Amino acid sequence: MAEQPQEEHEMAPGSAEAAPTGTASSAGAADAARPSNKSFVRRHWLAVTVLTVLGLPAVGLATWTAAALSWSYSEGSRAGFVQKISKKGWLCKTWEGTLYTDIAKGFRSDSFSFSVRSDSIAKVISDLSGKRVTMTYQQHIGVPTSCFGETEYFVTAVQASPE
Repeated sequence: MAEQPQEEHEMAPGSAEAAPTGTASSAGAADAARPSNKSFVRRHWLAVTVLTVLGLPAVGLATWTAAALSWSYSEGSRAGFVQKISKKGWLCKTWEGTLYTDIAKGFRSDSFSFSVRSDSIAKVISDLSGKRVTMTYQQHIGVPTSCFGETEYFVTAVQASPE
């Protein structure tokens, strides 16, 4: 195989490769005066990584929580006797209660655990404790933390019922 001669490119007198090299200090000064060609992400890689690792899951959790609390899977009402209502929790205090439904007078058939997000509704329920009431509720499935309530049933209204 015959070797072909390589073409030599002539450099323009003002090009970077043809420029004479100066001392290290003059080259460093020229580099400092020239704007960096690195992208924002490459210059701030640590901050971008931390924000991505911490920020994306936080945004995802906030979106999931907002969707779970704004969308109601079911709505309904239950009648019975309020057995208990209390404010519970270590960090996030929520109102939790139990309603005993009845088939006939004196016979308990089922207990209904519920959460209350409003202090005013919790006060009405507390005042009606031991009496027959009708509660209107919404069921929110998939709420990610217990800071909004320990159950998926959130009472939205309560009224006294005739016995």
